[in-house]
Amino acid sequence: MGHMSPCVLCRVAAMTESQRQPVPRNDEGELDTSLAFLTFARQCVLKKTEGLDDEQLRRVVVSSGTTLLGLVHHLTTAERYWFGYHVAGTGADEQWDFGMDVPESVSSAQVLATYRAAIESSDAAVLAANDPGAPVVVPVDGEFRTVRWVLAHMTSETARHAGHADIIREQIDGITGR
Repeated sequence: MGHMSPCVLCRVAAMTESQRQPVPRNDEGELDTSLAFLTFARQCVLKKTEGLDDEQLRRVVVSSGTTLLGLVHHLTTAERYWFGYHVAGTGADEQWDFGMDVPESVSSAQVLATYRAAIESSDAAVLAANDPGAPVVVPVDGEFRTVRWVLAHMTSETARHAGHADIIREQIDGITGR
């Protein structure tokens, strides 16, 4: 094996990572930085769905049965549960389905639109709290965690699933990148 120069490695990475985007450079404050990185992770998930048809979004390519559309459905529920229920105090009587099964009767466009709407509502809840140190409205396992904790939890959850989405997308059509 020969030695590859850094320039060659950059060209190889640029060719294989066709959906690459830079990480946020926001550093104006805790809330600004936290929302920027959560937004980045969300955008990475949505980017994995771009240009695919319904069959591809529902295609099972891993043994767990996880699909791109299923990941988006799961993250939609997580957004609504953590930011809507815990941070804003809405949806108390809702049944929380964190599964990844999307009925055939629900279109891909509906799932993606619902995720985008959940993101808007989540961001509004965080901005209304206005302070990462503010306690959540509804306790988490009996404890009043902070908005900061929910932001950190959802950023890690979304980033983890963005990684899953990247692998699934690569299996579908070879497209990679964050």
